[in-house]
Amino acid sequence: MRAVVDTNVVVSRFINPAGTPARVLTLARGNAFQLLASDHILEEYREALLSARLMSRHRRSVEEIGLDIHRLRRLALMIEPKTRLYVITDDPDDNKFLECAVEGEADYIVSGDRHLLSLGRYQQVRILTPAAFVMVVGNA
Repeated sequence: MRAVVDTNVVVSRFINPAGTPARVLTLARGNAFQLLASDHILEEYREALLSARLMSRHRRSVEEIGLDIHRLRRLALMIEPKTRLYVITDDPDDNKFLECAVEGEADYIVSGDRHLLSLGRYQQVRILTPAAFVMVVGNA
């Protein structure tokens, strides 16, 4: 099973290490599924986690965030999409998750983002909330 994890899930994991988004990343570390990412996705994770607003909430240092992103890079199967998609026009930055998922032949995108969730599915990729994804993985 392969999945791309949206930035909002990663950010939520850092804000609440005991929540469902944290469980998604724990499942990836436990090899319950193969995490897929791209350089653009990891950079978005980094930028979000380093924003002043979020740094005051997760209370991690710049160095700790750098190490966390490095760990995610090592955990993930890195994908470099060759095809650009223009599916989500309301928030074009979200297309990077679709691109990575399609190119990496993902089964799922895990997200709390309404633009992605409203699609429900794109080609072969199902788009699920963290809670729904944890249920799917738990039943696999």
